[in-house]
Amino acid sequence: MSADRDSHTVAPEKDKPIAEEASPPTRHLGRVLGLDVGARRIGVAVSDPLGITAQGLETLQRRNKRHDFQHLRNVIRQYEVKEIVVGLPLRMSGEEGIQADKMQGFAEELRRRFGLPVHLWDERLTSAEANRLLRETELSIEKRGKAVDRMAAVLILQGWMENRESAG
Repeated sequence: MSADRDSHTVAPEKDKPIAEEASPPTRHLGRVLGLDVGARRIGVAVSDPLGITAQGLETLQRRNKRHDFQHLRNVIRQYEVKEIVVGLPLRMSGEEGIQADKMQGFAEELRRRFGLPVHLWDERLTSAEANRLLRETELSIEKRGKAVDRMAAVLILQGWMENRESAG
C-alpha cells in the first residue's frame, strides 16, 4: 500500500457527514532477519527497515556453533534486526520430522542468545523455487549453487512478511 495514496486530505462538502478515517495498516518498524538453515550452509536475508521487502545478504558456510552464532550476532547488530524468521522444513504432508525438530531447537537457541522474537515459517518448496528462479539467470552452476540458500532465505522471509501484512 502506497503512503502517497492516503497522504492527501479532501475538505468535506458542506452538510455531508465526515466519515471516520480508517486507520492505516500497522507497519512493523525494524529489520527482520530471514534464515534458511542447513547442515553445511545458512542462507541469510534481511528486510528493509519497514519490513516490506527482503534482500539476500550472503550464504554463511557453517563451521561450528560458536562461529555461526558470532557471525549471526554481527549481522543482527549491523542491520539492527528486531525479529528473526527461520525456515521450518516440514514434510510435504505438513507434518514435522527430525529436521523440523532441529530447527525448533535452533530457533530456541536464537531466542536465548539474542533475546529477539524468533518465528518459524514453512519452507516447503523454497529451495526448489530458488533453484527454478536461479536457473533462469546467467549464473554459472557453481555460483548458482552458492546462491540457492540465500535465495531460499529471501523467499522464506518474503513469504512470512506477506503473511504478516495480510493477517495484520
